[in-house]
Amino acid sequence: MNIETELLKQISRGDKIAFKELYALFSNKVYATALHYLQNIPDAEEVTQDVFLSIFNNAHTFKGNSSVSTWIYRISVNASLNFLKSRKRRTLLFFDDYKKEMPDFNHPGIIEENKENAKLMYKAIDTLPDAQKTAFILGFIEEKPRQEIADIMEISLKAVESLLQRAKANLKIKLESLNPNRRNL
Repeated sequence: MNIETELLKQISRGDKIAFKELYALFSNKVYATALHYLQNIPDAEEVTQDVFLSIFNNAHTFKGNSSVSTWIYRISVNASLNFLKSRKRRTLLFFDDYKKEMPDFNHPGIIEENKENAKLMYKAIDTLPDAQKTAFILGFIEEKPRQEIADIMEISLKAVESLLQRAKANLKIKLESLNPNRRNL
């Protein structure tokens, strides 16, 4: 049994020290995943908190069918997608004067000379269907191995490859429409 699995067992018994250790191991990864989806620092912080609350409350449900890392990524992706859906529902419910487009997102980890390209890329990524968005973020931004993406998304390796190809094709079209003068984003 590895250290992460042991930490989850301890967490399932209410061990707060084990929870802090697991948090130290995964908080940056969970936050980065949420940030890629939500493109908003406060929202990513909120989702990160929600993910770790879920981990604390559901540690006993971990069956060991995947790695702890894969399990945590699955929770992170689902929490991020659910947050996006709830944000859209709230907008419709309250009839806010909400722009249909996301505001420009300045990712804090991108160097200044690449920020304009990153804005366009994130705007285009936001338009992808959820499955393509997840495959693209995990595969090309977070550079996860294809098999791990399949495990996180609970789909076949072939399905991941198909999603990645469709995401790349859709992004190319979208990026060309957002900035027709630039070809190499």
